[in-house]
Amino acid sequence: METDRKSKVSWTDAGLRALEADGHNALKAQPLAQILGVTRGSFYWHFADLDDFHSALLVRWRERMFEETVADVMRVEGDPLRSLLTRVLSEPSRLEIAVRSWALVNPKAAEMVDDVDARRVAFLEKLLQDIGCPTELAKLRAQLLNWAYLGFALSNRRLDRAARQNIVEDLLRFGKMM
Repeated sequence: METDRKSKVSWTDAGLRALEADGHNALKAQPLAQILGVTRGSFYWHFADLDDFHSALLVRWRERMFEETVADVMRVEGDPLRSLLTRVLSEPSRLEIAVRSWALVNPKAAEMVDDVDARRVAFLEKLLQDIGCPTELAKLRAQLLNWAYLGFALSNRRLDRAARQNIVEDLLRFGKMM
């Protein structure tokens, strides 16, 4: 086994992969150290304890599932709402399922899920307002669009390209409807 400490991001990304594959009970230092090919001491180099690791893991989840998604969508030319809907409906998210399952039994995970949901809704609201949707209607529709995403993500069902495109077009019409 290497003595390399790996980076904090290496640990949190490995934790997210373990969470996605095996659920929150897989979030333990020793098995993750084995996966990373390092000693358990590397874990404690970066994290005070398991609770500290869980906090960092949830922050990394927010970065990946919200912040990086928003940054990617805003870099694409054209309609950011279309880009966002196409992206999030491209593949169901096992990670979304895993974190939300964990949130049922972990208050810290539940708090982060609530935070990410609020950020997603606020971002959707802004995108809807940018295409002319009135503020109060944008708030309501943003929440409904977030629930549509969550329903898709939690269904673990894949859409073929034509079905995805039809759903995106319907959701865009819904968002623009006055």
